[in-house]
Amino acid sequence: MKQFYTLLLAFVTTFAFAQLTPPSELQSYYGTEINTTGLALKTELITLTVNNHTNFLTYSEVWEALRETDLDPTNANDVLLIYGYNDFDGDVTTDRTRGKFQNGGNVGDWNREHTYPRSLGNPDLGSSGPGSDAQMLRPSDVQRNGQRGNQPYADGTGLASGNSNGGWYPGDEWKGDCARIIMYMYLRYGDQCLPSVVGIGSNAATPDDMIDLFLQWNAEDPVVPGGIEDVRNSYHANTSNTYAQGNRNPFIDNPYLATLIWGGPDAENRWESLSVSDVVQNTVKVFPNPVTGNEVTIVSNLDILAEVYDVLGKKVTVQNLTSQQKKLNISGLSKGVYLIRMNSTQGSITKKLIKQ
Repeated sequence: MKQFYTLLLAFVTTFAFAQLTPPSELQSYYGTEINTTGLALKTELITLTVNNHTNFLTYSEVWEALRETDLDPTNANDVLLIYGYNDFDGDVTTDRTRGKFQNGGNVGDWNREHTYPRSLGNPDLGSSGPGSDAQMLRPSDVQRNGQRGNQPYADGTGLASGNSNGGWYPGDEWKGDCARIIMYMYLRYGDQCLPSVVGIGSNAATPDDMIDLFLQWNAEDPVVPGGIEDVRNSYHANTSNTYAQGNRNPFIDNPYLATLIWGGPDAENRWESLSVSDVVQNTVKVFPNPVTGNEVTIVSNLDILAEVYDVLGKKVTVQNLTSQQKKLNISGLSKGVYLIRMNSTQGSITKKLIKQ
C-alpha cells in the first residue's frame, strides 16, 4: 500500500507541479529549482540537511544558542517560551516570555524543551547529537515542560497548551512550529525519530511514517514571515554565528515541501509568485502582535483588502483599508490565533495574529 501511494503521489503531482523556484537568497542552499516530489524530494532534503549540519553543539552551548535565536521581537531581553500563552494571568507556568538569562531548573526558570522527547527516540536521543540539536530544542517554562513530560502531541484547540485527547496539545500559536520541527527531526535522524512515536495520528495515507496530525498542523499554522521560525533558521544557516549548526529546516523555508512529499492538506507555498510577495512583504507592517485590545494597525502604502480567518480556515471578517495607517477592527473576535490575508494590487501576504 505504501509503495502504491508513492507511485500515485508522484503521478498526480506530475500534473500539479512542474518546478519550485527558491528565492535568490536561498538558491545557494537549495539550488535554482526543485523539480522532484514524494520520497525522491525527501531524499534530496535529507542530503541537504545532513551535509550542511557541520557544527554539533554541546548541550551546554544550546543555552547560548537559544539566547540568540528565540528572542522576543518586542523585547530583546526576553525569550519566547514554547507552549506559553499568557504573561498577564499571574501564573508563571503559562508565561509566553521570560528573561533570557532566567534559565535553569527552578520554578520560574526556563529550560530546554525537547520537542521530540529524548526518551521517545529509538535509541534514546541522549544529550549530544540529536539530543542537543538546537533546531529541535526550544525555551520552555520549567513546570510547563514537566507537565508535558514525554507525552506525544495530540490534536486540540485554543491558545492554551495542555493535556488533550490522550496526549499534549502545544497551543494554537505553537502547533505549526512543533510539526515542522518533528518533520526536520525525521529528515535529519531518520527512524530514530519517527513521527508516529511523538504524535497521535495515522500514517496510513503517507508513503512512510509521517502522520496526518503534523501535516494538518503545518497547513493550519503557517510560518509568520520574519517571525521566530525564520530568525532561528537564518541564524543556524549562517556559520559565522558562534552557535550556528549550518543547516536549515526546509519546512520553515517552505511548508509546501511537506505537502509535496507526504500529501495531506495544502500547506502555504512561500516560494509561489515570489516577486509579488517580496514587494508586499516589504511594504506591510502589522502591530501590536499579540494584541490585547480591539484594533490592529496595518502600515502600508497600498490599499488593502484584509481577510481574517480562524485556525479552522473560516473567514471571520473582511475589511477594506485605504488610509496610510490602517486600523483593522477585531472587536468581534474572541481570544485566539488568526490569519490575516492582506490583498493588494501587487499581490497578497498572510500573517499570523494573536489576540490575547
